[in-house]
Amino acid sequence: MDRYRLHYFPESGNSYKLALMLTLCGQTFEPVWTDFASRMTWTAEWRRTVNPMGEIPVLEENGAKLTQTGPILLRLAERFGRFGGSDDAERSEVLRWLFWDNQKLSGYMATYRFMRTFAPNPDPAVLTFLRRRIDDFLSIVGQGVAERPFITGDGATVADLSMCAYLSFPDDETGYDLRTDHPAVHAWLVRISGLPGWKAPYDLLPGQRLPRFA
Repeated sequence: MDRYRLHYFPESGNSYKLALMLTLCGQTFEPVWTDFASRMTWTAEWRRTVNPMGEIPVLEENGAKLTQTGPILLRLAERFGRFGGSDDAERSEVLRWLFWDNQKLSGYMATYRFMRTFAPNPDPAVLTFLRRRIDDFLSIVGQGVAERPFITGDGATVADLSMCAYLSFPDDETGYDLRTDHPAVHAWLVRISGLPGWKAPYDLLPGQRLPRFA
């Protein structure tokens, strides 16, 4: 039986992606809380022993340390035969949306949420710029999931699990009321939350939270 250990901190949407994927695939994992607030991931020791890229999450699979969320999601989809797409065309779409999410939606939403909620004295001009881009990205997602149940078709894939992660945290953290401002995106998130075994971020990622400033 495979053994998984997940190095994470609770506010990490990328950590949630892996925790959710493992949970939906019926896998358990040992949570390894990381003191992100103290800049533990910046230390030479942590980078030497856990991840030389200095990033969270890190998934240990039978002792092997795996990094970068997108490739790990694809690896797990192949291993468990779930959420990888039903045919070659859909698998290509999964890759397209997964890469887009890493660069656009998750990348900008993670930065916006962190600056808005967990950083003191964020620059209002930077927040305005980020939010303008995020609204554009959300409109793209909304159009896609208004035409089909999930982003690549009738079934959820790792693209959905990746794209939903940072949008699944509480509204007072994200600063978004998706039900009102992006109803198609909200409806898609409701469909994802209906997947058997789904759990919200802080139900899967326990531990001490980051200080909040908003």
